[in-house]
Amino acid sequence: MQTSPVALALIGCGQIGRLHAERIRADGRGRIVAVSDPHRESSERLRRELFPDAMVFESFQELLDCEAFDAAVVCSPTNLHFDQASMLLDRGIPTLCEKPLADSREWILSLIERTRKGSGVFFRPPLPGDNSEVRDRGPRKTPDPVAPLLSIAYQRRYWATYRTLRREVQSGRWGRVQSVTTHSSERWQQTIAGTWRDDPAMNPGGFIGDAGSHKIDMVFFVTNLALAEVFAHADNRGSRVPIGTTVSGRLTNGVALSMNFIGDAQHWREDFCVHCDHADLSIHDGRLWLARDNRIEPVTDLEPESNPNAAFLDCLLDGAPNQAPPECALPVWDFTQAVLSSARTGHVVGLG
Repeated sequence: MQTSPVALALIGCGQIGRLHAERIRADGRGRIVAVSDPHRESSERLRRELFPDAMVFESFQELLDCEAFDAAVVCSPTNLHFDQASMLLDRGIPTLCEKPLADSREWILSLIERTRKGSGVFFRPPLPGDNSEVRDRGPRKTPDPVAPLLSIAYQRRYWATYRTLRREVQSGRWGRVQSVTTHSSERWQQTIAGTWRDDPAMNPGGFIGDAGSHKIDMVFFVTNLALAEVFAHADNRGSRVPIGTTVSGRLTNGVALSMNFIGDAQHWREDFCVHCDHADLSIHDGRLWLARDNRIEPVTDLEPESNPNAAFLDCLLDGAPNQAPPECALPVWDFTQAVLSSARTGHVVGLG
């Protein structure tokens, strides 16, 4: 029996919100029934082009009070994530939140704690043979307290290349990890003038805290190691927030780490290399490569490709594991703050 699409609310209708909406429409298992953005024109345009039946709200609170949805996707500026995610979780609403999860360590810990406590509310789609009418308001109740779902939109956790890289590195077949090197360049500075991304109060990490957070998350996701120490240099390059950042550090087990973040490049490029005892594994030009004995070849037996929206729906509909729980935001936050502190002071910053 075909179940009805999951009713979703979309908070934030800018470029990233549109990407989420397009993925949800392409997936087909969810539909956006309510949108909110302080810029009504953005909401109206997204509704008109992607989900014509969605209700439009200028206020997040008005959207929250309508209770016409089962789950939510938060794509607002970073400084709003904590308040909005907290209010959604308080009502037991499963939430997919864009990165960064929050703009303080204490708030990240608070959200982690919220998802560990039972709320008494969870999402359950109509089951086969369930002839009851599809509900229009709010999530279903259950007598057993269930912690509300909170997932972060770290999209590279779902890319086939990174999932396969993680599989190979953690298999141990190529020996111990010796070093990790990454390069990220993007035409980012050229797009942020007049936006919240160029406001240090809303995006203090600049390029490394925004787009760069994906690559930082991959360091921990792929290697399962932690940061030991870091030394960094950052340059605002005429903007109000850091644009170019170079990082040298060490992960646990003495693994060397080198990362470059160039936010004013003229093209997009992403390289991610893990050097092991017996092989080098690298992502370059969107492909995964394996190098041994001065020979390099593509890895073809890739893990399945997915995206945060499909994985979120997998959690809701099939009970699949949450592949980007709030806990994964903490090492990314600590790393970013250590980098900014080192760049500001000119000192090596160590983590316990």
